[in-house]
Parts: sequence; structure tokens; C-alpha cells
Amino acid sequence: MNRPLRPLTMLALPLLLLSLGTAQAMAAPTAAKPASVSDTERRVTPQPFDARYRLEVSGWPNASIEHRLIRDNHHWQSRMNASIAVARGNERSRFFLTPDGVRSVNYASGYSLFGIGGDYRLGTDELSKLPDRQAALFDLSLSALNGSCQEEAGCRLVYQDHRGREESLDYRVHDRETLSLPAGEFEAVKVEVMDPETPDRTMTFHFHPELPGLLLAVDYRRDGKRKSRLRLTSLDTQAP
Repeated sequence: MNRPLRPLTMLALPLLLLSLGTAQAMAAPTAAKPASVSDTERRVTPQPFDARYRLEVSGWPNASIEHRLIRDNHHWQSRMNASIAVARGNERSRFFLTPDGVRSVNYASGYSLFGIGGDYRLGTDELSKLPDRQAALFDLSLSALNGSCQEEAGCRLVYQDHRGREESLDYRVHDRETLSLPAGEFEAVKVEVMDPETPDRTMTFHFHPELPGLLLAVDYRRDGKRKSRLRLTSLDTQAP
């Protein structure tokens, strides 16, 4: 059964592929081999950044999004914030890289629409087996950048949503493309993300090829029609 698109989720966290789907069916996906720390350091090295986006959602005012990746000793912290007149959203994740991939240690998020919303937290115990969705996004970008997903049928990413419920996404990595964005012209790694429960929906992610976790653009389509898009408007790689 298809789950409805939650407008606040799209406004607050445009990275969330979580309740979206695809217009294409996949053969049985296999789990991607996690990118090891040595592979990560050799191919793409995580770097702090401060990115800003414009999010356009059909039927809603445009929103400005801020996404920061910060180094915190041996950990990384991914933070995202968004707000418009009637809604706000924020999400942050603290994680580190291991030989088996990304390991989450703390997650928090909060949302409000017309003054009604909630706050959510996941601690080390809840995150011991599966990453939160911010860390999972970082892991997805590493997989795409480092070529960890080599299966023709695509690969699968398993993670937890903001309430700690298990979710899974199927994805395919495509050829690189050149994008002209408000922030400039970039080479981009294209990834098509799919939720098996919503076969009428698709999200196309474009990741920066040298900055893991950094989105350049996202397009969300339902029944072949674009319902929202995210575009990078500025980028600072000197973020603390």
C-alpha cells in the first residue's frame, strides 16, 4: 500500500528518500559491500562542508535548507535545518567510520507544522545494529562514490527512520553527469533511489564526487511528474 507523501518531511528533510518510491521495478537487490575506511581514505576523504539549497515543492512555498557536515574529534556530525512561515524541521546525526562502514552513535530530530510537531531521539543502544537516516545518506553517497554497489540489479540500504523503525531502499548508481546549478557547474554522481512499497514514485540523487554526504540536486517524481526538486545554491568547504 502506498504511503502518502508527508509535506513537512519534504520541507524539513529533502534528503529523505524514506517514504518515497520508484517508477521502475528492480530484480532482487543485494546488499552493497560496505566501503572500508581504507577504501574511503584512498578514494574519497570526508571533508567538512556547509551547503545551502533551495527546495521547491508543488503546492508549498519554496524553502531554504542548510546542511552541514562537521568533524568532531573521531566522529562526524551531519546537521540539516529547514523552515518556512508555517513549518520547521531539523535533524542531526553523530557517526563514525569503521572497517564495516558507517556506525551511528546519536540521532535527534524535530518537526513542527502550524505549531504541531514532535521531537525524536535515538541513542547508542537503538543504533547498535542499523544507522539512522542521516548517517545512511552518508553511507549511500560513499557506496556510490567508491563503487561499492556493482550489482546490475542494484543494491539495498537498510536503516532506521526517526522513530527507530527499520526501513529499506533499493538503489542503482548511474553514469556521471554535469549539472549547472545556482552554486555553479559540477560533475555529479547520479543515484536512483527506490522504495519497493511505493512503485509509482522515484527519487534521483546527484552527489558531489569528492565530498561524501554532499547532495548537489534531488528530484522527486510521482507517476512520472516532478513534485519537488532540490538545488544547491551555495557551498563552503571551509566549514569548521
